[in-house]
Amino acid sequence: MRSRHVSHVIPVTPEVVYEYASNVDNLPEWAAGLAQSAVVRDGDELLVDSPMGWVAVRFVERNHFGVLDHDVTLPSGTVVRNAVRVIGHPDGAEVVFTVRQIELDDAAFARDLEAVAADLERLAQCVSRKPGS
Repeated sequence: MRSRHVSHVIPVTPEVVYEYASNVDNLPEWAAGLAQSAVVRDGDELLVDSPMGWVAVRFVERNHFGVLDHDVTLPSGTVVRNAVRVIGHPDGAEVVFTVRQIELDDAAFARDLEAVAADLERLAQCVSRKPGS
């Protein structure tokens, strides 16, 4: 299994990026690779209509370290653990997302990497146009 890190530098503070990205209600606005419509809450679990079909998502608790790790249970039952960090950068914040090649051939893995890069670009656009950012 291969892993790749996809990152994007955003010219706002890490706190602003984390606050926006950790709010699951914002997922459909920027994380099209995960949520294509409003998030449905089921206890600690989130149900989202994704490009892969309905999936269950569970995020780590909010924290002061910029950690946005989350497990995604695919329709196949496979659980994918996604490591995501919002870290300080000289130009603002850097979001780093580790993408793992689970249940994907090489072409699908390449598309997944592109989708994550596009999601991080949308995240940058969303937080950059927020008042006070």
